[in-house]
Amino acid sequence: MKRSILALLAVAVLLGAMVPAASAKALPAAVEDQAVLQADHALLQALAKADKPAVDKLLDPDFTWTDSAGKTQTRADVLQALPQPGLGDESGIVPQERTYGDVGAVTAERGKVHALRLWVKRPAGWRALVYHEVTQLAEPSKSAGTGVNECENPCKTVPYAPQNDAERAIISSWQALETGVTAHDSAAWAPHIAEEFVQVSSSSDHPINKAGRIATLDKQKQLGVGSAPAPLVSARMFDFGEAVVMTCLHQPHSGKPVHVTRLWVKQNGQWVISISYQTAIQAAPAKTP
Repeated sequence: MKRSILALLAVAVLLGAMVPAASAKALPAAVEDQAVLQADHALLQALAKADKPAVDKLLDPDFTWTDSAGKTQTRADVLQALPQPGLGDESGIVPQERTYGDVGAVTAERGKVHALRLWVKRPAGWRALVYHEVTQLAEPSKSAGTGVNECENPCKTVPYAPQNDAERAIISSWQALETGVTAHDSAAWAPHIAEEFVQVSSSSDHPINKAGRIATLDKQKQLGVGSAPAPLVSARMFDFGEAVVMTCLHQPHSGKPVHVTRLWVKQNGQWVISISYQTAIQAAPAKTP
């Protein structure tokens, strides 16, 4: 297996030297997957060794690091004092990786601690754009929903101005799915969600897949529990053609604000959410109902 991985990486290097940067998307998916994993492993090793120059080379200019307490740091913050991942160097963990064009998503977990690293393809190679960590609850949440039935933000309006057609389509898709959430309408929610969808939240005790979220919506409908989503406070989008990274700040109707990273991907002409990581900001004051 190790030899085959090295062989694929060698092919990637050879192809990179033979074709212009504009043709990089033509590389085989398996080669891109391994290139992302190689860069990801190099970052973890550099962090473990506190090797700032090595970390510096692997971070995108727009890189952000969100830890399990919801503290978000910029690239400059990280390079000033290297943080340590909650999973350490991830020895013994087999990460999961998916590549969507020029965006690679790496996830890893041990127990209740989960980490998401989003890599983006730049002319100089793969660079880390997002590190997002979530520590989930030890026991299931007793909350059945938000208790709110009305949704203005984000269902009808959002404090974000889309910059292009892709972003406009994503906002439209997002508003449709959140309207479905508010109405407990899983049939309206589902078309805007990728089949491989996973949601990892600090307000839950386990990762949630598409089927699990549908089951929750259906149960809330039976119970008549309010489930309007947390209003959006601010957002940034990074457009990479087939995939868009969206980082957000939300303020739930009660409780602490939440930092959210979403990965949107275009599948069959429709923008859908593939990944959603959500971490409550522990240092922030909690909103009371």
